[in-house]
Amino acid sequence: MMVLEINSQNPQKRFIRRAAEILRAGGVIAYPTDTYYGIGCDIMNKKAIERVYLLKRRPKHKPFSFICSDLKNISQYAQVTNYAYKTMKRLLPGPYTFILEGSRLVPKIMLTKRKTAGIRVPDHNICLSIVEELGNPILSTSATGPAGEILESVVEIEDRLGHAIDLIIDGGPVSLRPSSVVSLIDDDPEIIREGQGDVSAFE
Repeated sequence: MMVLEINSQNPQKRFIRRAAEILRAGGVIAYPTDTYYGIGCDIMNKKAIERVYLLKRRPKHKPFSFICSDLKNISQYAQVTNYAYKTMKRLLPGPYTFILEGSRLVPKIMLTKRKTAGIRVPDHNICLSIVEELGNPILSTSATGPAGEILESVVEIEDRLGHAIDLIIDGGPVSLRPSSVVSLIDDDPEIIREGQGDVSAFE
């Protein structure tokens, strides 16, 4: 297990490349976002996704959300209507998870029975740089301990999860508030969870 200190404002390219190499090889990493530290892997690697399910003790019928690098990237992995595009353009990058209908590019393991997916574009240079370098979205779930407690620092992540992951990216402190989750299915916005992102426009 490796720990890399990466500058959150100006991520070092060689470290971002190293993180992408680990993901390509089926690795699982911990990385900072604009909400919590996340645990992730390449969404195109089924074995890596299964490792995250085991780590999180999560039932298979509850898919994880994933991170895209920008709106153009989202439109490859989801059905984006004009309304959804305008809404996301206004709010992303930011602390939101949008529920959209997944495209054929999204592996089945990442979709609900209704073929929907939770998609994020966090306002954080490190995870966006990794997605760009990898060329695929990365799975996104909060870094939690055995009892489901949020791990607030790199030291805690190393202590509780170091045995089960391949890389921890130290990008400094994070906000420790969850994203707001908003469904945009059928252009009918529904607030699933109110978190850090302002949802007043959807009420």
